[in-house]
Amino acid sequence: MKEINDINWLDLLGWTEEEIDDLRFVGYSYIKQGHYETALKFFEALVVLSPSSPYDVQILGAIYLQIGDNLTALSHLDRAINLQADHAPTLLNRAKALLMLGYNRQGLAQALTLSKHEDKSISSQAEALLLAYSQK
Repeated sequence: MKEINDINWLDLLGWTEEEIDDLRFVGYSYIKQGHYETALKFFEALVVLSPSSPYDVQILGAIYLQIGDNLTALSHLDRAINLQADHAPTLLNRAKALLMLGYNRQGLAQALTLSKHEDKSISSQAEALLLAYSQK
């Protein structure tokens, strides 16, 4: 008997990337509205349907971070980094998760690296983390 992870759900359902994109759009719409629990269901399904998509795993980790499940967020963010190691927003969310879990040394080290990032939105958020958590 096949494990759930061994099943190609897209083939089984007869779906294409178009249906996956539709699910992403709906899930992201719920995020924009602040309905994280509903969006979570969409992105959990997307991760099963398209397990090699770093975007879906990144968003799933970000949702868990948003709802305060920091350990689950860290697990998904680590998985996303394994799929796409240089994605700065994922690295930033990972630093946040580490800091919120009390792993200050690792979180601060990652935030320090990101504080030098060329994208100002990433570097400024990393600097804010450094200011907020280096006092603790």
